[in-house]
Amino acid sequence: MTTHTDPSAPGEADATESPGPGSAEPAPDDAASTAAPDERTPDDPAAEARGRSRFRYTLPGLWVALLFVCLSFTPSLLPRPGAFQGFVCGVNGAIGYGLGVLGAWVWRQFADRPARAPRRRSWQVFAVVAAVALVASYLLGLRWQLRIRELLQAQTDGVVSQLLLPVVGALVFVGLVAAGRGLRRCYRWIAKVLSRWMGRRAARALGWAAVAGLTLLLVTGVLLDGIVGLAQRSFAVQDGSTGALAVKPDTALRSGGPGSLVAWDTLGFQGRNFIGQGPTVAEISAFNDSAAVEPIRAYAGIASADDIESRAQLAVDDLQRAGGFDRGYLLVAGTTGTGWVDPGALTSLEYETGGDVASVAIQYSYLPSWASIMVDQERARQAGRELFDAVYERWSALPADHRPKLLVFGESLGSFSAEAAFSGEYDLRNRTDGAMFAGAPSFNPLHRAYTDGRDAGSPQIEPVYRDGRIVRFSSDPAEPIAPADAPWTGTRVLYLQHPSDPVTWLSPDLILHRPDWLAEQRGRDVLDEMTWIPFVTFWQVAADMLEPVEVPPGHGHVYTQEYVDGWAAIVQPPGWTAEKSAELRRIVERPRS
Repeated sequence: MTTHTDPSAPGEADATESPGPGSAEPAPDDAASTAAPDERTPDDPAAEARGRSRFRYTLPGLWVALLFVCLSFTPSLLPRPGAFQGFVCGVNGAIGYGLGVLGAWVWRQFADRPARAPRRRSWQVFAVVAAVALVASYLLGLRWQLRIRELLQAQTDGVVSQLLLPVVGALVFVGLVAAGRGLRRCYRWIAKVLSRWMGRRAARALGWAAVAGLTLLLVTGVLLDGIVGLAQRSFAVQDGSTGALAVKPDTALRSGGPGSLVAWDTLGFQGRNFIGQGPTVAEISAFNDSAAVEPIRAYAGIASADDIESRAQLAVDDLQRAGGFDRGYLLVAGTTGTGWVDPGALTSLEYETGGDVASVAIQYSYLPSWASIMVDQERARQAGRELFDAVYERWSALPADHRPKLLVFGESLGSFSAEAAFSGEYDLRNRTDGAMFAGAPSFNPLHRAYTDGRDAGSPQIEPVYRDGRIVRFSSDPAEPIAPADAPWTGTRVLYLQHPSDPVTWLSPDLILHRPDWLAEQRGRDVLDEMTWIPFVTFWQVAADMLEPVEVPPGHGHVYTQEYVDGWAAIVQPPGWTAEKSAELRRIVERPRS
């Protein structure tokens, strides 16, 4: 049986050019026939051969896939359950398979020869090597996962999850390769149709362009829009609910309370959490052993006003109504996609200031951060600028000796939003009295500028920027913040970032370039065995962002307890001690809503 293929098309020149053991000859190409489904009959040999070839793979592709699957067991930043590890293996294997097939095609073009079916012995060698390599990689990976869990003090994985690993991995691998083959068939069909009116080379080029364009349109348009639309509707429903810990305020010092310009029902799920939680005056007084005042919190949700600018003005109007500009401290908080602000950040500051603080924030999306990063970056940027500018306009109009100390905060995508109001370190110094950003994504402009421009000899995980005169970094602010021997006067800007936080370290540069944080000595909660591997490391860190395991405070993307010492370093409460920090960390260590 002779198979006619297009040897110049990148990809598997023949879907079974490397048939599995037991095949006497190569099966026909996946796209050897363009017969419509209704034209095929059960007695059609070509149709039967195509059906048999769907689960056969080229040997060059499988060798590289095997390598990538084995490498996927290498440690990353966070521990992975067995089922999730299977997902990572499947994706890595599919990436490796595609690279192997592409490499074989490129080699054949240089050698100017068609594809050849390997011998049975080649398959036997592959089977033996694959069995040994996969078992060895799994055992090593299991050992590394146990060490990561010990390092992060995370819970161990269950047996059932480990049993799901190969099943999930195989399903993901087969599905992704099948999707790739579907695209190749589509290309060949388009090229065949176009070849009726033009030369083969032009038909192939236009065929690839058409498939690439349609795929991009499908993924970024129809598919992405569908996923985002579904997420919007799902989270919009949740936005109308109220968290178990949130209580409608009976004080005029909160949005949604008596006399407020913002109705409680319009605050949204996270807005009601922002407003309806927090320490009482009695709790703050008992902690500080002195009289306290009730903190002010102002917020505007998506339903509170029609657009971001109006929302920001409404929140600031309500802040002013409640007397926020008469407090000792005024905090402008950037929010994540759903409008969330870590309660630990607010609670810590309220305890440390004796309640003499007003906080304000707004919501700009229904989506969680992972989705907002893809579609809501502009809205996050606009929200940060509009809110801070609205606050600053009224703050700067006050007499200089009657202004509260102006602070800025943001975590994760909230740090991106909060950063957007400033052009650099001097702008932060000139227009604020302090700022704290936690778990900043690598695409944050200021964070990236400070990291890339760090002083020579300082590590990427804890850089020193211009001798730490304004901006400093810390993974654990309970310890001295470098450079500890240099003066840190005036405005203090602090970035909190854990060595094991994938949100901070994920960057497209990881695909083909080793980052400094993996070339330097590893951070305190990252295994020394973690090594940069092209393609693989990028995907593993991206998978870590899905937070497959809930890690304890102080690791990954959880900064709740670090806010205690972070704010203490910025506002410098009188008489603050390490003992008070330890006590306050116990207070804020509560489940996040």
